[in-house]
Amino acid sequence: MTISAEHYDELVSIRHHIHENPELSGQEFQTTAFLKQYLEELDIQVLDTGLKTGLVAQLGQGKPVIALRADIDALPILENTGLAFASKNDGVMHACGHDLHQTTLLGAAKILKNREAELQGTVKLIFQHAEEIHIGADEIIATGVLSDVQAVLGYHNMPTLPVGQIGIREKGIMAAVDQFFVTVKGVGSHAAYPHEGVDSIVATTAIISSLQQLVSRNIDPQHAVVVSVTHMVAGNTWNVLPDDAIFEGTIRTFDTADRALAKKRFYDVTENVAKAYGVTAEIDWIVGPNVTYNNPELSAFLFEKTSAWHGDVVIPEASNAGEDFATYVEQIPGVFAFIGSNAPGSPGLHFSDMVLKDETIPVAVDYYVNNAFALLEKLRKG
Repeated sequence: MTISAEHYDELVSIRHHIHENPELSGQEFQTTAFLKQYLEELDIQVLDTGLKTGLVAQLGQGKPVIALRADIDALPILENTGLAFASKNDGVMHACGHDLHQTTLLGAAKILKNREAELQGTVKLIFQHAEEIHIGADEIIATGVLSDVQAVLGYHNMPTLPVGQIGIREKGIMAAVDQFFVTVKGVGSHAAYPHEGVDSIVATTAIISSLQQLVSRNIDPQHAVVVSVTHMVAGNTWNVLPDDAIFEGTIRTFDTADRALAKKRFYDVTENVAKAYGVTAEIDWIVGPNVTYNNPELSAFLFEKTSAWHGDVVIPEASNAGEDFATYVEQIPGVFAFIGSNAPGSPGLHFSDMVLKDETIPVAVDYYVNNAFALLEKLRKG
């Protein structure tokens, strides 16, 4: 293990500080300033990207060039953990563990700086903003600072896996994400005289009910596809039928053909059921990240290398959650892993009572450091 007891204590303190001070996507100003100060105190170069939040730093020199990535934004969730270091920002919480991710990349940065003379190339450190709204990776790439990167490495903590367990699988590890927002337009009326209007609530519930059959009657049962309606709003009072209703949600897929079919059938079902009920449905379709695709050759290589220094490496099940790390690996060969951060049965990602264990820190730091050296060596040898 590359981390000392003193360094571990420092990183626990850093993680608790970041957890106490979460910031939403695109608003990570204090977080970015904290990260920049820490890296500059280590004499690590922070690159000029022009970004308002998030940063990219680098150490080492020459080729090959790899990148290590962590995300830094939090979620609009009221924390309910009871932790001594719970969020001080009401309604905002690191409920996805990005506090852990950025802490462990800082830990790796310190070790890599101390061993900079051993690096056989350049390591870029991506502290990415706005992952939760799926724009941060695009904005990092648009700066051009990753144009010379030959491989990229990342991970996501998993509170439902045992602390320190590392999961690496080839090909798809996290799902493609699509988001929908539908406005159902009817004609409002007095609740006592529904025949004088066109009921948007009845139509909306019929559409939502019909969408529950989209997967079971259209998609190969062997394929993973999820359709979830997560939010519905209609009306303002008890005795008035509203003009309009809205609902929104998401579709998760792993196969390109399934993704296209799910979208087509969503439009078919929504528009045709709406027509049958005499309303209109306006659909806003928001395309999110593609499948997070692990390069097969690099995944096999890092599975072997990681297994050599760590005793709990597995091939995990793919997750229906999405990740804009997918944006990097569309352009750069890469590997994204899962690292267990609590225990089976624990509250999962995006839960208000999710708790991550600090004992995850050393394994995650080693994951970055050891695999950075392994990737540089592999790329140098060709």
